[in-house]
Amino acid sequence: MSSPAAPKLADEPRVSRRKPESLSKIKKAARRLFAERGYHATRPQDIAREAGLGHGTFYLHFPDKKACFLAFVEEARGELDAFVRARVAAQTSFEELIAGTLHAIYDYTESHPGVLNAAMTDEAVIDAEGAQAVPLVQRWGADWAGIVRVAAAHDGVSGVFDADIVGQAIVGAIHQAAAEGHRMGRSPQSVVTNLTRFLARALRP
Repeated sequence: MSSPAAPKLADEPRVSRRKPESLSKIKKAARRLFAERGYHATRPQDIAREAGLGHGTFYLHFPDKKACFLAFVEEARGELDAFVRARVAAQTSFEELIAGTLHAIYDYTESHPGVLNAAMTDEAVIDAEGAQAVPLVQRWGADWAGIVRVAAAHDGVSGVFDADIVGQAIVGAIHQAAAEGHRMGRSPQSVVTNLTRFLARALRP
């Protein structure tokens, strides 16, 4: 009576190995297409085709395109966070931290073309209905708010500021300065130097 069940048990490890493999292919394909085409021009069937898998395989891992995109955003954020931390670990002053972070962002963008632009897509544009995930830019603002609080506690930044507001302002300045610097043909070094001086002096105790 027990022998018919044996083949099923033997097959189970193969099934469990295939699922992580297909998920990895789906995520890599989604990353490529989101970075190249953007959110709206990428469809689940495009992702599955790019991954070399059947259309239905996409839905084994994600209920819809938005869930897949949010997973991509989380992965990109984690990558950038690790990239920045590795580059600024030795920085001591608030000004050095700003400059190191900006250089790291530029280097990450150059080595991962299109990833950050895609990951920063506004959630409200993706889906105007239902509960919204916290946009990547807003979360970076919260991260900067934490940095400002630590710097203020060590007299690196004036304590008169609302860290939450300043954190969002810093991210907005970085995003806009980078975009306009590129449009005007400014070098990354010029953007980093000017923005670092501006922010450090504006927040100086």
